[in-house]
Amino acid sequence: MFMQKRLTLKKTKAKEGWTMRTRNVLLSYWRWPPVLRLFVSASALIVLFGALMRFIEPETFRTVFDGVWWAIVTSATIGYGDIVPKTAAGKLAAIGLIILGTGILTAYFASVSAAAAARETAFTSGQLRYTERGHAVIVGWNERAREVLLRLARHDASMRFVLIDATVPSHPLLNAPVHFIKGTASDDAVLEKANIQEARFLLITADPHKAEAEADKDTIVTLLAAKSLNPSVYAIVEILTGRNVQNAFRAGADEVIQTNLLASFAMAASLRSPGAASVWETALYRLDGQTLCLLEPDEQQIGQPFAAVQQQLLKQNVTLLGVIHGDHGAISVAPDRPIQQSDRLFALAP
Repeated sequence: MFMQKRLTLKKTKAKEGWTMRTRNVLLSYWRWPPVLRLFVSASALIVLFGALMRFIEPETFRTVFDGVWWAIVTSATIGYGDIVPKTAAGKLAAIGLIILGTGILTAYFASVSAAAAARETAFTSGQLRYTERGHAVIVGWNERAREVLLRLARHDASMRFVLIDATVPSHPLLNAPVHFIKGTASDDAVLEKANIQEARFLLITADPHKAEAEADKDTIVTLLAAKSLNPSVYAIVEILTGRNVQNAFRAGADEVIQTNLLASFAMAASLRSPGAASVWETALYRLDGQTLCLLEPDEQQIGQPFAAVQQQLLKQNVTLLGVIHGDHGAISVAPDRPIQQSDRLFALAP
């Protein structure tokens, strides 16, 4: 009697466990995305009817694969006619497949199309999260940002960019490898959507629609937010007022670009020598395939005079403009000055 009760209890527990597992499987199935659920349902239906036709008409459907092939062709309304049921039972099964399978497949393809359209809409409207790593995040859409993106896209196809802006209604540069995120860049949620945690570079441009001091304040706030999420990102910021340069460095900027200083330099050059700024601007536009860069001197260049290294680099299509030395970035162009190990070569290079 005791053993019988124990066996009954085991059977009851096993039945409850099977019921619980079945319920968990069904619950997890309904949590799947609609496209995946429809795909699994359609696949199961096709395999089921393929096996059923093999059972009903083994002479016509010699293998289960023949049945699956027929089920796919029939439910997709293609109807090749190479294999068709010949018995009444087989034809009834075909009617059931047409009624069930066609509806499921139609719903599946409609869901796939809807998902693709929704993804494209999310991409163009700036709502799609960026998931890759090693990219450059650019904050602010303006003429400077547009020129930067187009120039880098032409000369470095391997780089990927994420543009963050709250003012444009949709993706402003669909013909370039740029992922658009719509929102305020000082918001952590927006920065996380741009995957700032995995970004390599951060470029913050000044807002041209605000006063200079206000634009600098927004730049520094955005920089603080980005650095809090990714302290190792190399941050380049545009600062308009000289008094905020040190504030930007204190906030974590690795490099500061003073736009007004550069513009005033060009203006002063034109006042002293009319046409100088235009010549410099033309030269910048015609730097085909070359860019300003800092190079580390190799072992052979260390100890050689500036003029000798300049001639060596010219043979490699690299134009040495000067040598950066010292903590303050002093530039030397003295032809006899020897290159030191701590120097950096300021040059135009491919």
